[in-house]
Amino acid sequence: MHLIDILIFVVYFLSMLGIGFFFYRKNENSEDYFVGGRNMGSTHIGLSVVATDVGGGFSIGLGGLGYVMGISGSWMLFTGLVGAWLSAVWLIPKVNRLSKKINLLTFPQLFEYFYSPRVALLAGIISAIGYLGFTSSQILAGAKLASATFPALSMAQALLIMGAIAVAYTVAGGLKAVIYTDTVQWIILMAGLVFIGIPVGYFAVGGYSTIKEVVRPELLSLTNIGWPTFINWFVTIVPIWFVGMTLYQRIYACRDEKTAQRAWYLAGLFEYPVMAFMGVLLGLFSRVAADQGMFEHLGYGSPSSMDAEMGLPLLLRTVLPVGLTGLMLSAYFSAIMSTADSCLMAASGNVVTDILEKAFPFGNDDKKVLRASQLTTLGIGCAALFIAMNMQNVLELMLLSYAFMVSGLFVPVLGAMFWKRSTPTAAFWAMLVGGGTTLALIVLKTELPFGLDANVAGLSASALCFILISYFGPSERRALAEVSG
Repeated sequence: MHLIDILIFVVYFLSMLGIGFFFYRKNENSEDYFVGGRNMGSTHIGLSVVATDVGGGFSIGLGGLGYVMGISGSWMLFTGLVGAWLSAVWLIPKVNRLSKKINLLTFPQLFEYFYSPRVALLAGIISAIGYLGFTSSQILAGAKLASATFPALSMAQALLIMGAIAVAYTVAGGLKAVIYTDTVQWIILMAGLVFIGIPVGYFAVGGYSTIKEVVRPELLSLTNIGWPTFINWFVTIVPIWFVGMTLYQRIYACRDEKTAQRAWYLAGLFEYPVMAFMGVLLGLFSRVAADQGMFEHLGYGSPSSMDAEMGLPLLLRTVLPVGLTGLMLSAYFSAIMSTADSCLMAASGNVVTDILEKAFPFGNDDKKVLRASQLTTLGIGCAALFIAMNMQNVLELMLLSYAFMVSGLFVPVLGAMFWKRSTPTAAFWAMLVGGGTTLALIVLKTELPFGLDANVAGLSASALCFILISYFGPSERRALAEVSG
């Protein structure tokens, strides 16, 4: 890699660290650290939401889908559009109003409001574990990109570098640093894809005529997807918009309900069609390049045996000229960092507010809470790095984390918001049964009929358990009934 590209890359990372340490001096309490002072606008929040949700895992993962499936892989982010807009209409009016009323900091605090402290504690544990997995997937995505681009770097070295930088500015700056760096990172990513990655990649592989000649016809079709795959994506990704701690933190950070809704509508459009097609097209270009033998000099032989998620990084390394390589790599690292930092903040918020605060109350000492939050963020970052060192596939790790959270939390949150008959006991057991079913099926490698995902069974078991216990279990009153208005 040329010195110019390395310098561009270094300047980018120093800028991100600079933003983090700038906000280190601005944070005065846990509300600043976890929800940005509750006065942020729709543009910053919207770009932060899409940067977090799409981020590095889906950027690298979409490239892998484009490599294997072609443009049909774009349907994965169509589910993101659906989830964003459904939550904007049904969820945000209730949650934003409630967050202003009782100063919510985390997602599981909703369960304490509607159900009980015991239910909230379990929700906090499930959410923290899920976001620990998310953070690991982003660090792994960055390491794959770095190791493919810098031959002198081993995967372990790349993981250490990526983990150290992402953890450092997140520990220092909190949610404001995360949101403002997300805005910068998303702008860099969009500019990199629109003006560099897609046009340069398109012409480097020979344009449309070569693409049509080289790849299988189904890779150029939007129908190269089976209904079980779409259902698996739908039931895994749409519900995350209702249970994602990163998303609740941003709802709480918005100055009002309309601001949050505008941010969510903007995020949905950026997910699909914008990012969906950009990501899979670059993956498709990488498949064309592999079929043409463009990666053979790098030691990669058969396209079918190569790790699909390595195709995109190898394409960028091969076709981009001096200067543009550094810019494009910065763009993809922007996507990776934007999700890693948000997931790290989410896990930290769960551990500090929903778990540690219950066992070791901090009282009214804001400085003590802030320091505990920063130390917890550091510890979770180290744990995420360890997990990333022991995993191989970015998209698999992301979807596993999604499935674990969704199958445990989605049904109880719907019950809290929209069903007056739901009870704390029903919510508690629905979490255990839903998450436990999904994990058991995954660990035991049990295959469901028609190739359906374990999450389908987990959600079904959770819903059945929730309904039965609510109807036939002990008579209970929820902690508070309904969001006013």
